[in-house]
Amino acid sequence: MAQTISAQAKPRLSFWQIWNMSFGFLGIQFGFALQNANVSRIFETLGGTEIALYWLAAPVTGLLVQPIIGYLSDRTWSPRFGRRKPFFMIGAILASISLFLMPNSSVLWMAVGMLWILDSSINISMEPFRALVGDLLPSEQRTSGFAAQTFFIGIGAVVASLLPWIFNNWVGLPNTAPAGEIPPSVKWAFYSGGIVFFLAVLWTVLKTKEYPPEDLEEFEREKRETTFWEGVKETFLGIFKMPKTMLQLAFVQFFTWFALFAMWIFTTPALTSHVYGTTDTTSKLYNEGADWVGVCFAVYNGVSAVFALMLPSLAKRTSRRMTHLICLTIGGLGLISIYFISDPKLLLVSMVGVGIAWASILSMPYAILAGSLPAKRMGYYMGVFNFFIVIPQIVAGTMLDFINKNIFDGQSIYVLVLGGCSMILAGFMTLFVKDVDEKVA
Repeated sequence: MAQTISAQAKPRLSFWQIWNMSFGFLGIQFGFALQNANVSRIFETLGGTEIALYWLAAPVTGLLVQPIIGYLSDRTWSPRFGRRKPFFMIGAILASISLFLMPNSSVLWMAVGMLWILDSSINISMEPFRALVGDLLPSEQRTSGFAAQTFFIGIGAVVASLLPWIFNNWVGLPNTAPAGEIPPSVKWAFYSGGIVFFLAVLWTVLKTKEYPPEDLEEFEREKRETTFWEGVKETFLGIFKMPKTMLQLAFVQFFTWFALFAMWIFTTPALTSHVYGTTDTTSKLYNEGADWVGVCFAVYNGVSAVFALMLPSLAKRTSRRMTHLICLTIGGLGLISIYFISDPKLLLVSMVGVGIAWASILSMPYAILAGSLPAKRMGYYMGVFNFFIVIPQIVAGTMLDFINKNIFDGQSIYVLVLGGCSMILAGFMTLFVKDVDEKVA
């Protein structure tokens, strides 16, 4: 029988144990980075004009999938397969298939539908990875655990964001195609991402040992006494029963992810029009600009991978809250600075600021949150916490096209400025969050 370990007696894990349990995020971020850097390009290539509206597929799937997956993974245990690992693999298989199919979309509705499937699949894998840190690590190692995930997120995103550029400049695949067709360099980037996604998650599954629930008898009793539909109802009503720290973080998350969604949707149209001076999706200049978006995203993710290693030290010297404030402010200023840039190379400087913010976004809120959550419902509350990532994205998806067209007169660069202001506001809201483990970094 597997040995149970109480929340108070969790052993400290070694560097390589934390490395192995986090490695799957390398693959997950291959999927997200390819999605974030290229989906707007695919939509525009297929004739889409309501870009933000099409992107609603991503947050809506997160809103529905992550809380349910969190609830189910909390109630799963197998001595052979573990608790979170079955969900890692299911998501990885589905996401890898989706990455092969997405760039072969021939019409707009197909691309939008594939975004729904791809994002759902990524979410199935991602949410249990967040809960795994709370499951396996003692409080004093959680910042390091989430920072390790952020490191792999950064590395994966750097390579994945660069893939279309690499296949064009190093391999020689064309980055242009006839109207309505996806360039070969983009297609092969997605194929490569599908392979890496599966293999990276498989590594974590094979190399990580999970602990069983503390009280197996109580765990089995709760499973017997609660039906699935009662669980679904509880999951979506859980937003009204959240811990105080989660409620405080909700406001921080709202303005943070509003900013990020604005960046992911509008960086391609903003840079190709504001910096490269074109909106013709078949032109070489447009596709050079779209490729450069991938390079920019690679830079901010690369910076986040490196800076993530510094976060535990910075949090110890100040606090998790102050660290998050500083990082978000720097990121917001980075987004705003894009307005003043005409040389594409200088955009990389702006991306350094965004990367610093991204490193903190992927670790500090979760490190703060984990200390306020009951161990047996870690996955459930991590899923509910995802509401405050997807709700601002839904708001952004429904509002930003209108704002861009009717207030900003179609000049997408102003959407990025708006996102920068939102990120700075989120930083200052961090000061109102109570960190239960304030002295533990």
